Amino acid sequence: MNRAALPAGGPFPSEDARRPPVLPPACASAWGDDAYGLWIDVDLAGVVQRFRWIEPGEFRMGSPTAEPEREEREGPRHRVRLTTGFWLADTACTQALWLAVMGGENPGGFQEDARNPVESVSWDDLSGASGFLQRVASLAPGVVVELPTEAEWEYACRAGSETPFNLGATIGPEQANYDGNHPYAGGRKGENRQKTVPVKSFAPNDWGLYEMHGNVWEWCADGPRDYSDETVEDPRGPEGSAARVVRGGSWFYEAGWLRSAFRFGRHRGFRDDDRGFRFALRSTSQEQEARGVARDA
Repeated sequence: MNRAALPAGGPFPSEDARRPPVLPPACASAWGDDAYGLWIDVDLAGVVQRFRWIEPGEFRMGSPTAEPEREEREGPRHRVRLTTGFWLADTACTQALWLAVMGGENPGGFQEDARNPVESVSWDDLSGASGFLQRVASLAPGVVVELPTEAEWEYACRAGSETPFNLGATIGPEQANYDGNHPYAGGRKGENRQKTVPVKSFAPNDWGLYEMHGNVWEWCADGPRDYSDETVEDPRGPEGSAARVVRGGSWFYEAGWLRSAFRFGRHRGFRDDDRGFRFALRSTSQEQEARGVARDA
């Protein structure tokens, strides 16, 4: 399993507290445990999406004052405690999955490959009464289907790292999809692909999540909150009609905007050809539902 950095005597002293309350959830068609941790596969209208278990834990959110290209809204850096784990899609939602769930026309601008992430979708397209998340919920019993909060997104992106990128102190075009004409902190220039690429084009982070840096921005559930230097538990930013956070950078932007701490908000109806998403599943029951589900090594 993936291991969050937990302080001695922290809020999750037992192994059971870190494991999924239901393993596997009723919606899983297969499940297993590998070098990255626990995973489940969920068949959604004929397209299989893999999810990774993100166990509860603590991390330092935001960027240190000395981080190159840091912006004021990324601080102060502070400790965040997440008390509940969740399953997070290992990739951004692909065009293939979007079409399988939603039908109709492909909203994406880069349709050369159905494995490219879907883009040009607004937050409202995802979270409305007949939006993508609601339709997935009808196909996935035993779970709540949501976007991750901003705090959960950064926690998952970092995967235990405290550097500007989960890969380390810098990043290159062979590691992520961004505008290589604008490298990070005076680094070398590189390829500018000028479009999205298929998911899983680059190596995953230590928790098995692909393209948390670059390719498409990813919508979060909540809006930008004001940071303070106090420890917070399960924080959520503004909701309702408020703008929503997007994270991760994209093919269109410079390397510095791919950093784990970089953040900004967009109004809920905003669409662009570098805005996508990945989504999370949360168990609704404490009971084991393992009957009839295959475990793959």
